[in-house]
Amino acid sequence: MIDKELLDILACPENKTPVKLVEQSVIDEINGRIEKGEVKSRGGQPVEKKIDGGLIREDGAYLYPIDDGIPIMLIDEAIPL
Repeated sequence: MIDKELLDILACPENKTPVKLVEQSVIDEINGRIEKGEVKSRGGQPVEKKIDGGLIREDGAYLYPIDDGIPIMLIDEAIPL
């Protein structure tokens, strides 16, 4: 999935706190909500494509999606949890 060295240097672009890989059960739950059209990004756009994985911010407020092994570390693309 994501290289450990890369994961060690990634941080939330908003508040610079660490991020960690989220468990598959959370990804499955989010993907189920995406299928139902219930998920919007922080920027207010509907999330239509299922995510492969995610990085959760230290405080648990936002998840940064992983698409084809690439973390999308953009504030507006984060998914509020």
